[in-house]
Amino acid sequence: MSLEDNLVRLRKGDLEALTSLIEHYQDRLFRYLVRLLRQPAAAEDLFQQTWIRVAERISSYDPRRSFENWLFTVARNLAYDHRRRYQPESLDEPIPSGGSRLDVLAAAGESAMDSVLSGERAVLLANAVETLPLIYREVLGLRFEEDLKLEEIADILRIPLSTVKSRLRRALEELRMMLTDELKDGITT
Repeated sequence: MSLEDNLVRLRKGDLEALTSLIEHYQDRLFRYLVRLLRQPAAAEDLFQQTWIRVAERISSYDPRRSFENWLFTVARNLAYDHRRRYQPESLDEPIPSGGSRLDVLAAAGESAMDSVLSGERAVLLANAVETLPLIYREVLGLRFEEDLKLEEIADILRIPLSTVKSRLRRALEELRMMLTDELKDGITT
């Protein structure tokens, strides 16, 4: 069944169509939310909220626009709302079990990003990307991981195409400088 058929069915209230859409977009959407939030648990919650929002607001979706862009925009808005509301807890405060938050963090093991990426270069790149500001990480992720066109990114982020291009260029320049410095340091030690 095509995307358009599923959207028509969803507009008529057929929740089976929502299941098909979730199956189609789940990996990409979840990966995007993890990248924005850096918290898999929060990303899971927002992933579910995104699909609830899609089901609730499908009547406001303009079929002349890309559904994928609309979906990622809904997820992005929820992620930004979450980031505004989120107040990080102090690492000094004990957790309900009485243990230290630092102990929990140390026991958490490697991140999901590290387990997915293989090889030394991929880890180096992932670490460098993580240090970039959110506006650069977001554009890089949408372009290279989600393989979206620059125009689609501009539509999702609701910014001019020229801004997308400049953010992408600056992000790549920052990465190049960081990785060049990292490789120089690695060779000399």
